[in-house]
Amino acid sequence: MEKLGLNEIRERFLRFFESKGHLRLKSFPLVPQNDNSLLLINAGMAPLKHYFTGELTPPASRVTDCQKCIRTLDIDSVGKDARHGTYFEMLGNFSFGDYFKREACQWAWEFITQEMKMPVDKLYVSVFLDDDEAYDIWTKEIGVQEDHMVRLGREDNFWEIGSGPCGPCSEIYFDRGEKYGCGSPDCAPGCDCDRYVEFWNLVFSQFSSDGKGNYTPLARKNIDTGMGIERLACIMQDVDSLFDVDTVHRILDHVAQLAGVTYGKDKKQDVSLRIITDHIRSSVMLVCDGVIPSNEGRGYVLRRLLRRAARHGRLLGLTQPFLAEVAETVIQENEGAYPELREKEEYIKKLIRTEEERFAATVESGLVKLDEMIAALRGNGDTLSGEDAFKLYDTYGFPVDLTVEILEEQGFKLAQEAFEEMMRAQRERARQARGNTVGLGWAGDDVSLKELPATVFTGYDKLEDMGKVLAIVTEGELAGSLSQGAQGTLVLDQTPFYAESGGQSWDTGMLSREGVMLRVLAVRKTADGKFLHQVESLEGTVNVDDTLCAHVDESRRRAIMRAHSATHLLQKALRSVLGNHVEQAGSLVEPDRLRFDFTHFSAVTPEELMEVEKQVNEEILRDDQVDISEMPIDEAKKLGAMALFGEKYGDQVRVVRMGDYSIELCGGTHVPNTARVGLLKIVSEASVAAGVRRIEAVVGSQVTAMLHEKEQTIAQAAAAIKSSPMELVNKAQQTMNELRQALHKVDKLSARVAALRSVEMLNFAHTAGDSDINVLAMKVDDMSADMLRTLSDDLRDKAPNLVSVLALVTEEGKINFVAACGKEAVKKGAHAGNILKQVAKMTGGGGGGRPDSATAGGKDPSKLEAALEAVNNIVEEMVK
Repeated sequence: MEKLGLNEIRERFLRFFESKGHLRLKSFPLVPQNDNSLLLINAGMAPLKHYFTGELTPPASRVTDCQKCIRTLDIDSVGKDARHGTYFEMLGNFSFGDYFKREACQWAWEFITQEMKMPVDKLYVSVFLDDDEAYDIWTKEIGVQEDHMVRLGREDNFWEIGSGPCGPCSEIYFDRGEKYGCGSPDCAPGCDCDRYVEFWNLVFSQFSSDGKGNYTPLARKNIDTGMGIERLACIMQDVDSLFDVDTVHRILDHVAQLAGVTYGKDKKQDVSLRIITDHIRSSVMLVCDGVIPSNEGRGYVLRRLLRRAARHGRLLGLTQPFLAEVAETVIQENEGAYPELREKEEYIKKLIRTEEERFAATVESGLVKLDEMIAALRGNGDTLSGEDAFKLYDTYGFPVDLTVEILEEQGFKLAQEAFEEMMRAQRERARQARGNTVGLGWAGDDVSLKELPATVFTGYDKLEDMGKVLAIVTEGELAGSLSQGAQGTLVLDQTPFYAESGGQSWDTGMLSREGVMLRVLAVRKTADGKFLHQVESLEGTVNVDDTLCAHVDESRRRAIMRAHSATHLLQKALRSVLGNHVEQAGSLVEPDRLRFDFTHFSAVTPEELMEVEKQVNEEILRDDQVDISEMPIDEAKKLGAMALFGEKYGDQVRVVRMGDYSIELCGGTHVPNTARVGLLKIVSEASVAAGVRRIEAVVGSQVTAMLHEKEQTIAQAAAAIKSSPMELVNKAQQTMNELRQALHKVDKLSARVAALRSVEMLNFAHTAGDSDINVLAMKVDDMSADMLRTLSDDLRDKAPNLVSVLALVTEEGKINFVAACGKEAVKKGAHAGNILKQVAKMTGGGGGGRPDSATAGGKDPSKLEAALEAVNNIVEEMVK
């Protein structure tokens, strides 16, 4: 058996099935496209399920691919043994109503015995208990010996997930020998030990299940196969785990070299090496496919992987960021199959480095605090409270999964339910803070419209067209009509209304016929191309099969077109000014207003923003023709067309060219020439996530409105300081100079007042118990917070033996506390910060500070007198 590298195995598999008439597909992105049911692609068939269900037409009846996959259910097990991993690749060959069991089995056997030259005596095959057809194909036609065949039950050899296509499976095993076995005389394929390795699963989708135990034969039967390439590589290379496979082991070697350790010598170090190796593989692939670190969803998966890897680097002694350097080896080992890794190399490494640096900045304080909490736990129980874990998360940004991991390493656990309850409470507070906003409800989302044809979009060329009503949905159910005053969803056979897509907002307008008038509130598109028009009936009753005149709100559409075309110009200008690492990370296009998210690792300077805005407006004034055409994607790439980051495109694409300046793949609507945009003005630039910035801008009529608003603001400001708009700057500078001089005089007077007051106030100090420390605790009126601090400092400097606590009640009913301890008082044990912690708490507030000086706040003035009276006792306890 030839010892083949992983990359060679992949290529041999894909070439083999191409020779059998299969279309080779590129791996789909790890981010599911048009599928909200999955967070990340976790199986080879997942991106193809719309083809299996018939919702979409496949590009060919036979396809083959190598699909990137991520599974994080076992993330806590990764590293602890050599079997678990989060990233893997799944080889597969698929038939959509073309060939079936015979060809699937024959070709699988041909590939492994002739192409891979795996020894027949080491191969075993399992079939479903009742699948005599598959059993006979394997034994009578292919020639597998019966003592190498196994019949297994539904749990092992019948593929079914709820309702939908399902069927029996046939799995192929490799016998690794008795040394990997459990020693049982009954050991055979299906045993839980490591002897018989299942490496290829052939699924025969021949039934449709209703999810209740009833099965109907499919008219068009399908084949879905999956083979983990790492598992096959382990067999071909005769190694024990995925971490010993050639491409993976070279990554692990790189980590070991950086850390100055040797794999296999220390169990704890081996765990860290495996975790880093696995997590950096996953992270590089996720970043390449458009995932950005965040605190939710797939962004949280990436953040967790990177931070877990970074922490285990620290355990190996790697105190400086290193993951971006290891990412280079990941790219090198995989760029042959995934050339986009090298194309996005700079971006991938920058994002990983930025996230690791962010983690390093936050983890130090969190680790110190967690160590303190663990130290307090010792001898007092084995469970960290949910409140403490939440404080680590909320105050220090310390990930709870990292808290759990560190606790387990030291023999402790977390009060998980209490932590989750605090998280739920926080989310509820956030929802209430956002207000009771209700998103657009889409009637028809849960209704099957599968049998309807895709809607024909005519809106590129027309703003008015006729359309036949194919379906009406009201209150989540199909209906025959929609009466006056009701709201619902209409599906038309064709429409000029643009459905929300690619960041471009939907069209609004009217649908009408004689006696019928409906307002179109919003439009969206299903995965299989049906346009859902959310409408409100203003007059009459509309019925299925009615033909309506669809009229798009022209002014809104043209304003959206201006903003969308400006977005293309903006992306080009950003790449020109900031660099080619800039990629679109999201956008929103509304009437004469746009929001553009892009990859960049620092704030855009005012000078850079000015240059970007200048370049865009120069292109607008150049009056370039906007040409739109459809062409094969390879031709578009040769032209240098920009593609949406992480998007999956078909063979034919729509290309939007703006002179010689911008060329992008885009399905949106655009102005005929750049001059129609009018003008672009950047309103704001800010960070939205690690490595992602956001620009908001206005165009067209919104620029005019904004300029008019600014003119009014300038006029009002000028009037307020008794100036004209032309003299506003000089007058403002003059006024500020006068104000600074006046404030300087006020500061001097405040210092003199504080000095006089401090002498007077010292007369009210009294001795704390039997000590020689004096205490002054009193409420002060007619003074600002700044003056209060000045007075406190003056008391401290005048009286080394004095502890002072001063309080000021603001007009809003809040309390400002200031405390100070003289040098001698501090030596005797007085601590201003600790004093105020207790005092402020009595009034419902908090605060603290240094031994000699501290500030705090209170909420309840009614309890101020009691709090001040307590100061003497607090100080007595400190200076005993």
